[in-house]
Amino acid sequence: MSSYNAPFEIHVHGQVQLRADASFDQLQDALKPLWKYAGARSLADGAASAYEEEPGIKFDAQEHLLQICWTVRGDDDFRQTLDEMCMSLNELCEMGAALEVTFYDAEFEEDEGQDGVESRDDFVMLFVGPTPAAIMQVQRDLLVQDVVNMMERHFDGAELGGVVAEIDKLFTQRFDALVNSLEIGKPPRGPGGSGSGHGGGGGRRPRHLH
Repeated sequence: MSSYNAPFEIHVHGQVQLRADASFDQLQDALKPLWKYAGARSLADGAASAYEEEPGIKFDAQEHLLQICWTVRGDDDFRQTLDEMCMSLNELCEMGAALEVTFYDAEFEEDEGQDGVESRDDFVMLFVGPTPAAIMQVQRDLLVQDVVNMMERHFDGAELGGVVAEIDKLFTQRFDALVNSLEIGKPPRGPGGSGSGHGGGGGRRPRHLH
């Protein structure tokens, strides 16, 4: 598919703290689904975003930090690319991290005021990490931040301790259920597993500008 005919402009945004021993070659291999989707032959070749003002894909070897602010033109099949990338990136993570992925409908023009026509924009949060616990910690922190920010419009922050405690209780229950399922499903002497999570929601979002 020609990138000029692609129905979406897809923006990936976030930063991931990598293990101190993670090498550029390992990162290039983990991110291969991304740069290969863009038609590149290497990470260096595919690191540039479709928009010059965006930093693209950057690896800070000194800080062991992966920073992504990168746009590619594509279709819904990019979701499979993201799943493959997350599974590989989990092994290089030092801690849990969230990545925002926004699908912008390239054919939708807000200024034209198309009656009865809605954009196909979509927004997905991806989570990566070395363990399920690390991934859930990031999910928990983001949820607490969102809930507290919303409720502080009506309540003082000091009053929200009970709300945060209930959120923690829900995540504890989810983590316990996950641990139990891993214990049941794995061989007696086999290792545990790690994973990634994602969720989505509609709504047209502003682009990240730098």
